[in-house]
Amino acid sequence: MSAAPAPAAVPALYACRIGHVRTAPRRYALSHRTYMWLIDPDHPPRLPRVLRPLARFDSRDHFGGSSPTIRAGLDTFLAAEGIELAGGRVTMLAHARVLGYVFNPLTLYWCHGPGGELRCVVAEVHNTYGERHCYLLRPGADDRAEVVKELYVSPFFPVDGGYSMRLPEPGEHLNLTVHLNRSGGRPFTATVRGDRRPATVPALLRLAVRHPWSTAVVSAAIRFHGIRLYLRGLPVRPRPHHRAQEGVK
Repeated sequence: MSAAPAPAAVPALYACRIGHVRTAPRRYALSHRTYMWLIDPDHPPRLPRVLRPLARFDSRDHFGGSSPTIRAGLDTFLAAEGIELAGGRVTMLAHARVLGYVFNPLTLYWCHGPGGELRCVVAEVHNTYGERHCYLLRPGADDRAEVVKELYVSPFFPVDGGYSMRLPEPGEHLNLTVHLNRSGGRPFTATVRGDRRPATVPALLRLAVRHPWSTAVVSAAIRFHGIRLYLRGLPVRPRPHHRAQEGVK
């Protein structure tokens, strides 16, 4: 058995650039800068009271929204999939709730067993229609995994095909890639690239000043670019009913 990887130090901040590239039905590319947190959901960061509006991590924002903690929500989802971490550590990459608002298109959980070995990765996807879906991934030695697409995300793509993801656990750098694969090609790629910052009050304040109300900006940018694509003539695909998963209701 290979040695378990060294645990990622948490909490940490990542100043990052998120990029989207569409190649079909029409080429379109965008990128924006923001910041994300890497935390232990068992022990989320606790800021001085005056700064808490800049970073909150609430269980209502993840999984079914009714568990007492984020880790409890994750464990409920994993139990429905037949997975028990037996107290193993978890690292979570996400946007925090900022000034009362949060939108996380993608939250990632690296789930380890009691010996430190990576058991699985959970990719929790939220769309702009208030729906969420969790993908259970088992990356190989190259940090890559594939999964069938099951949630309507972009109004310009139907719910078909699948995702190829490369999701190495963040260290000094953040380097994530998600490809959408459909019959005949790879029409969409998302990337997240970033550099680690210490989760100190000065570092958070610098990022918060540089990217004020960061999660609202992410949500607004998605809608803005969606309107631009619609005005450029991309057809909107019907949104099917999404059946909530066990543990994500």
